[in-house]
Amino acid sequence: MIEDLKKKLEECQKQKEEYLQGWQRARADFLNYKKEEMERIEELLKYAGEEDVLRLLPILDNFDVVEKKLPEDLKNNENIKGLLLIKVQLQDFLKNQGVEEIKTIGEKFNPNFHEVVGEVEMKDKAPGTIAEEIQKGYKINGRLLRPAKVKVIK
Repeated sequence: MIEDLKKKLEECQKQKEEYLQGWQRARADFLNYKKEEMERIEELLKYAGEEDVLRLLPILDNFDVVEKKLPEDLKNNENIKGLLLIKVQLQDFLKNQGVEEIKTIGEKFNPNFHEVVGEVEMKDKAPGTIAEEIQKGYKINGRLLRPAKVKVIK
């Protein structure tokens, strides 16, 4: 009888160890799953505003066009300076969202970040170098948002 009780006790202890180890594995799996899900959610949130940012870029493009075509006599006008301050605020907002401009002029053409819309001839520069930027390109949190449209040297 005592022997039977000892056997049952040993079996119960073995079962307890198996159950405990199973529970510990399940808990570890759940914690890993939870951590992976949080990382996925963070990644999703990182790019959640991407469409809204894309809608703002044409506004920023228009500010760039206006600033480039602004006559010299108007550059010191206080009203114009105020309007251009809106451009700076928009750039700061985008920067806080993880948006950064892609470098172009003088850089080597990179098909991952640049889109060729034309070629120019220049004898003093290396072929494949970007000579002119037609439209700015942007990255968001290191990922391409919009490629830069450029002209490269033949």
